[in-house]
Amino acid sequence: MGFKLGKKPYIRNIREGINLNILRKPLKDGVMGEAVDGNTIIVNDKIPTNSKMYKRVVNHEAKHAEEMKSGKIAYGDDWVRENCKTYPRKNGKIKYNGKWYPEGDKNLPWEKRAIKAEKNGI
Repeated sequence: MGFKLGKKPYIRNIREGINLNILRKPLKDGVMGEAVDGNTIIVNDKIPTNSKMYKRVVNHEAKHAEEMKSGKIAYGDDWVRENCKTYPRKNGKIKYNGKWYPEGDKNLPWEKRAIKAEKNGI
């Protein structure tokens, strides 16, 4: 006998031992994904699920989620913490080593790790 799963807004994804909820939602222009916490990420609902971009975004945000779950990184409204050091966050920018970078900038160490994970997985 068949059954329906209902209309849950997530996909259960098990990747390398990580149980991850993937939500599909509209995001601001230019935002491809977001890590919510150590268990949940959001992928822009405009990205086709069978595309290479979708896989890249999932891998990128899954890396952030993994690091959030392990305590390596944490995010607040006005700060980002990496390895017990806190960096100010304001107006879409993060002050890292004395310089303000846009959130998601490839020069931030946590973004470098997530960018590496885009191709290699977490």
